[in-house]
Amino acid sequence: MRAAPTILHLDMDAFYASAEQASKPSLRGRPVVVGGLGMRGVVATASYEARRFGVHSAMPMAQARRMAPNAAYLVPRFSLYRTVSEQVMELLGRLSPLVEPLSLDEAFVDLEAGGVADDSMTARLVGEQLRTVIRGVTGLSASVGLAGSKMLAKIASEEAKPDGLLLIEPGTERELLAPMSVRTLPGVGPATGDHLRRAGMTVVRDLAEAGEAELVRLLGKAHGVALHRMALGYDDRPVVAERDAKSVSVEDTFDVDLHDRVRVRTEVERLADRCVHRLRGAGRSGRTVVLKVRRYDFSTLTRSETLRGPTDDPTVVREAAARLLETVDTTGGVRLLGVGVTGLADFTQEDLFAQAADARQAAEAQVAARAQQTAADEPASGTTPVPDEPPAGAEETAHGHAAPTAARHWQAGHDVRHDVHGHGWVQGSGVGRVTVRFEEPGMPPGRVRTFRIDDPELHPADPLPLVRDPVDYSSWPASLPKSLSGPVPPEGAESSP
Repeated sequence: MRAAPTILHLDMDAFYASAEQASKPSLRGRPVVVGGLGMRGVVATASYEARRFGVHSAMPMAQARRMAPNAAYLVPRFSLYRTVSEQVMELLGRLSPLVEPLSLDEAFVDLEAGGVADDSMTARLVGEQLRTVIRGVTGLSASVGLAGSKMLAKIASEEAKPDGLLLIEPGTERELLAPMSVRTLPGVGPATGDHLRRAGMTVVRDLAEAGEAELVRLLGKAHGVALHRMALGYDDRPVVAERDAKSVSVEDTFDVDLHDRVRVRTEVERLADRCVHRLRGAGRSGRTVVLKVRRYDFSTLTRSETLRGPTDDPTVVREAAARLLETVDTTGGVRLLGVGVTGLADFTQEDLFAQAADARQAAEAQVAARAQQTAADEPASGTTPVPDEPPAGAEETAHGHAAPTAARHWQAGHDVRHDVHGHGWVQGSGVGRVTVRFEEPGMPPGRVRTFRIDDPELHPADPLPLVRDPVDYSSWPASLPKSLSGPVPPEGAESSP
């Protein structure tokens, strides 16, 4: 535990939804929900306006629509989110060599290791400056927590939301935590929280007063000891710049339950290929293949098989996943499938399965691979296309535009460009028509027009920068005036609530 609050936790406010509001002037101040729009889609992020209606992350999209029927429902644009995330992480990297990203929109920073803060005053100053710079560069707001440990810094940033900063002075941790719900502590989910509630423990003070022995009796040694330490505000985990991934996995949720066993196997093999693609992209191999199956009744089963050595061979992972599928009863229907690889390594060994395969098996594997590639090129019925891929049915012309086809699919929220009207975004589509609002970040709300879905003048487009004329912070943090107020953000760069 540190004597100064030099661990910073940054969390962008309602990141996906705020990025959409900044990108689309007509949505500022309105409830916005981002996520899968299919029958079984879930909410990825809800704007603060939507949260007032009770909408929150991980909620079924159908339930969100009932609670906030007038909200704007958009498909994620991960290419935009990654671009903004890279801008934010680059700014954090200027503060310290020890930056630990947790996701696209949050990270820990060790300010002491970067030499930019060594006490409460300098830590607060850096935190305020950071929020100002992020707003100037991205147009979005962020919340900052500062404390002597990672756990408390994260709790502080959550308490500071939205668009705020909270510093927890070392020595005040226990007093601050005491009245908070036990669910505030890491590792206390719904099941553990309910178990503690039945034991008469609802706030952190109860855990601290109960003592380590009682928590061990209730939760077991490892969880009980850890929870008691956290209740006392103790956390000595360091900020780790390189987080070593423990697994690589992919999964798909289907709008309609899969009953055909052949189709289920085909989807598992397709997921195995995607998993290996990610594995190779990370320069890793893995020894254990994991299959995840969520059935029609929401019961979730996992099966795993450990190979004789690490591999990144798609045939090996595909065959292992298929073997695992044979051990699962899918009679009633399957709503979700996932394939993962754990036990990661930085090398591969000659796979024993591949060595033992004869010429006939090799030929069959090549045929299967070609078939899977063909299937991957055509969106499967009942699945949601990957947001970063071109709309289904859009064929690229020599000029880079999508050729008009009857199968063209326009996803709500995605960017388009019209040869006459310029840049816009899809408000909705159906019955052979697509409605587009033409507007750009930093401009007044634009006009709405409707076109045929195969209009030759309408093309998919890349997202525009959220800030048209970003402030130049190339010399930050050395040159930024040491004032808590900071420079004024550029016009049009204000963030959404």
